[in-house]
Amino acid sequence: MSQPEQSPRCLDADTHAALRAEFPLLQTCVYLNSNSTGAVPRGAERVLHDYWETLRGWRDELWQDWHTGLDRYADSVAALLGAPPGSVLTDANLSTFLARVASCFDYRPPRNRVVITDLDYPTVPFIFRAYGRYGAEVDVVGTGGPHLDQDALEARIDERTLLVCVPHASFTSGATVDLSRLVAHAHQVGALVVVDAFQTVGVVPLDVTALGVDVVIGGSHKWLCGVGTGLLYVRPALLPSLTPAATGWQAGDRALTFRPSYGWAPGVRRFAGGTPYPLTSLVSQVGIDLLLGVGVDAIRRHSLALTQRVLDRAEAAGIVAVSPTSPAQRGGVVCLDVPDGEAVKRRLAARDVICSWRGYLRVGPHVYNTLDEIDLFMDALEKELHR
Repeated sequence: MSQPEQSPRCLDADTHAALRAEFPLLQTCVYLNSNSTGAVPRGAERVLHDYWETLRGWRDELWQDWHTGLDRYADSVAALLGAPPGSVLTDANLSTFLARVASCFDYRPPRNRVVITDLDYPTVPFIFRAYGRYGAEVDVVGTGGPHLDQDALEARIDERTLLVCVPHASFTSGATVDLSRLVAHAHQVGALVVVDAFQTVGVVPLDVTALGVDVVIGGSHKWLCGVGTGLLYVRPALLPSLTPAATGWQAGDRALTFRPSYGWAPGVRRFAGGTPYPLTSLVSQVGIDLLLGVGVDAIRRHSLALTQRVLDRAEAAGIVAVSPTSPAQRGGVVCLDVPDGEAVKRRLAARDVICSWRGYLRVGPHVYNTLDEIDLFMDALEKELHR
């Protein structure tokens, strides 16, 4: 099911001031780059200190606490996704998980087609083209612009389609996909849907259970206010049919007994790799706890209010916005088409006004930002464009 439009409304002043105080980065600049890398809360410093103390007085038994921490973070992500506990796994990055998911399938025709779009992040075509050696046929749906033509996408999904991989929101424009409609169409013809939600988890509500999405991949270092950790959700009913060939010892059914495994771990842990690296999940827990305390619906309302201010100011200044104006079709970022955008981004950074550039100037305010910061950004941008 698609999410209803949220009424754009900022958080109340006291709640917002307390939240902002958790992010030291905001004291140094106007930071509107969460679509690239989110601000990390000050509580992460304590986690890093505790981790060092753990290393300094090392005992093997501490692995139990680390595994508990890994599971806690994964379940916190599941709560944001509307997924049941135990259905999310963490590892190094999104690419690691996508390659493992891709390794589960037999790419023999007639059902060997993987449908993607030219709005996918570069890792997606790179990985699936590598699986061409096993028979995967990659079908790239062109957009001819920053927005996806969903009719054109669905027209390419038929009985030959094995997988459909789409971004929930484009990293170049912020435009979202109607997942409810896409999943229904793909399932009707027997295809599975893999969603790259890196640009939406933490800023746009996403109920994977209600949608029936098969696989969701993402990461923690953008809207989740964490550091480099990849995220994987797999629809629980689908799991028994998936056996990844790209794997590691922790995916086995007897992994933590340290004896050889001959079967798969139950649940999503069958997508585990080798020895995990717990620090990134432990650090990232601080940020997701803050977000869960606010609630994703309130985050979405705040985000829409801020991105709407960007759109209104851009329209008044004659700056072309390539992101959707409809809140229902807009993720957390607004992309602006400005002359010499990459140089403009660098000049803004010299003013301590931080955004990013990926073909367009990308403005990604988050729940910790204010309308005043949007105005400061737009004032600085207009000065740069009229210098």
